Amino acid sequence: MVVTHEFHIACRGFCDMHNITDAVSAAVQASELQGGIATVFTPSATSAITTVEYESGMLADFEALFERIAAQAWRYKHNDRWHDGNGFSHVRAALLGPSLSVPFSDRQLILGTWQEITFIDFDNRHRQRRIIVQMVGE
Repeated sequence: MVVTHEFHIACRGFCDMHNITDAVSAAVQASELQGGIATVFTPSATSAITTVEYESGMLADFEALFERIAAQAWRYKHNDRWHDGNGFSHVRAALLGPSLSVPFSDRQLILGTWQEITFIDFDNRHRQRRIIVQMVGE
């Protein structure tokens, strides 16, 4: 059986991180599936989904990492073409990817002790973001 759930979050952009573990867990619970795989997906080219230990030091380190490997101030050919200033956002999002699959059993996500599902909005403006959770199981 396949069950699809959707939720939205308001984001500020510029490496705005959100712990979405509870929302994904709630989707699994509401699905009434006992076990399977939950795929969490952002239909966006400037945001990503991953797992991290969601605490202030890690979040600051993660933001600093992205500034070192895809700095906002660099010249991006994407900006030359579209003049929207978010070339760095596309590069950062591509490094992490738009989705994450997490197994679940007994209607509970199977995550490590400190592992939390994290949505990151890399874009250069505020927006509402859509997140899809699609569960396959029984």
